[in-house]
Parts: sequence; structure tokens; C-alpha cells
Amino acid sequence: MPSPFPGIDPYLEHPEFWPGIHHLLINQIARFLSPQLRPKYLVDVKVRTYETADDDTLLISIPDATSNPKVTRLPTQPIKVTVPVPYPRREGYLEISETATKKLITVIEILSPTNKRDCKGRKIYEDKREKILGSRTNLVEIDLLQRGQKMPIIEKNIDSHYRILVCRGNRRPFADLYAFNLQNPMPAFPLPLRSGDTEPVINLQELFTEIYDVASYDLKIDYRNWEVIPPLSEADTIWADAWLRDRQLR
Repeated sequence: MPSPFPGIDPYLEHPEFWPGIHHLLINQIARFLSPQLRPKYLVDVKVRTYETADDDTLLISIPDATSNPKVTRLPTQPIKVTVPVPYPRREGYLEISETATKKLITVIEILSPTNKRDCKGRKIYEDKREKILGSRTNLVEIDLLQRGQKMPIIEKNIDSHYRILVCRGNRRPFADLYAFNLQNPMPAFPLPLRSGDTEPVINLQELFTEIYDVASYDLKIDYRNWEVIPPLSEADTIWADAWLRDRQLR
């Protein structure tokens, strides 16, 4: 069964769901591309690992300590606090290399919440992004997360919920930005390869629908009673509620 939403399902941004979506979508893109690119190109699933104290679950479930600054306990009584314990992170991405030369041609990244916050995960990814943009390697950057700070582009007047950046190594500083909102289907885009080679078109909406169905997210999400976490804007909340009601899911 497909998601009830026309594009990305905002319920899947919840920290309990997003790591699975990230993993499944990376692998689904690899399965789609590999038969089309071989034998000239190799498609490899890579994993970036690091430790950070920035935990999505804690950030969402724990109230802001500044909301109640008064402490009424006696000084001799302990106060429960949260300390920044290192938390392991594993972020998958794709590398497409030329089989004969082993040269890296294209990197496909799907952003994680830690890539969009001021924390270690963002610094690690920004350093990698800067290195790629300073080379001839193509970059495809997929941002399916509403929350967080967008990755930098020069244009400041483009505002959208989601983005796909297709940046060809031989056309920099110019790139193609696919900007879309919650109400829109996810766009299809060409995979940049070596000049002159046939470029497969990645239909992200179709791939997303396949993994939503395989993972049975329709059985895991209670659209009737749950709210979106992290929350949508007021206007988008009203739209999502009406959309679900029209499909008798509320």
C-alpha cells in the first residue's frame, strides 16, 4: 500500500522511523542503478561512522530545561539532568566509480538530521561536501527533512520544504536544484555521469513508494491519532489533516 501523501510522508521524519527510511532508500537507489550502470560503473553502498552526543530521540522527548527555571528542591537533594553521552552514528551514502579506472564519478547523499544541525555530524558532512565541490566529482544531495538548517547555496530567496541538488563537476559553480514542498510529489532527476554517457533517471517518488510498501509503514503509523514529529507549521498541519480526512484516515 502506498503512502497517503502525494510526496514524502512527514510522519517518517520521526526519529524512530527516519534511520530505517534512510537505509532503505539508499539501498533501493543502489538496486535501481546497478543493473543500468554495469559493467562500466560500480555502485557501492558506503557507511560514514562517527560518535556524537546529539541524539534525535532525546532532543524531541526531553522538555526544554529553560521552560521552568525555578528549582524548588532543597540544595541537598539531587536534580536529574542529562549529560552528553557519545552516541554512535552510521550514515549510508552511495559512490559510483568507473570500473576500469576506479575513479570516483558521482556521490549520492541523503541528508540525516545531524547533517542539518549545528553539531559534529554537520561539520563532518560540510567538510566532505566542500571537498567534493572542489573536485570534478558529481554530487547528488537529497534533503527530505523539513527541520534543520539547509545546506548552503548562493541563492538566498529559494524557500521550500525539501530539496534535491544535482551538481555536475564540469559545470560548477552552477547546479540544478529541485525544490518541492509537502504537497508535491518528489521529482525525478538524471544521475550525472561522465560526459556523453546515458544518464538514468531516478524516479524518487516511485522508489519511495516501493520501500513504503515493502516496510509496511501503513501498518506502523497511526494516522488517525498521531501528530507529526517534529511538528509541521500551522498551515501545513491544517493541510495534512484535511488531506488525511479526505482519504478517510482521520
